[in-house]
Amino acid sequence: MAQAIDKDPVWTKGVHMKTATVRDLRNNFAMLEAWLGDGESVCIEKRGTPIAMLTAMRPARGKKVKMPDFAARQKAIWGDRMFSEAEVIAMREAELEGEQG
Repeated sequence: MAQAIDKDPVWTKGVHMKTATVRDLRNNFAMLEAWLGDGESVCIEKRGTPIAMLTAMRPARGKKVKMPDFAARQKAIWGDRMFSEAEVIAMREAELEGEQG
């Protein structure tokens, strides 16, 4: 006796690749989009005959972000100036006074 097949709109039991019908494209696209988002390929069928293959796009490589040259920026702002220990202590005390109000 033949075993009854589950008649879900998108039948995937025992299939290695996800399959969907043209109707599923119209009515259940969110589900197909989720599969594609997971990196899976989906075979599109019309009346049981495969007509297309949807594959997930490879993520685009992002542009490399050029890191700022902090040393050059510091030199442009302060030049070759070095603060003395007394100046640093005075600046820290001024910051603390501003926080304590």
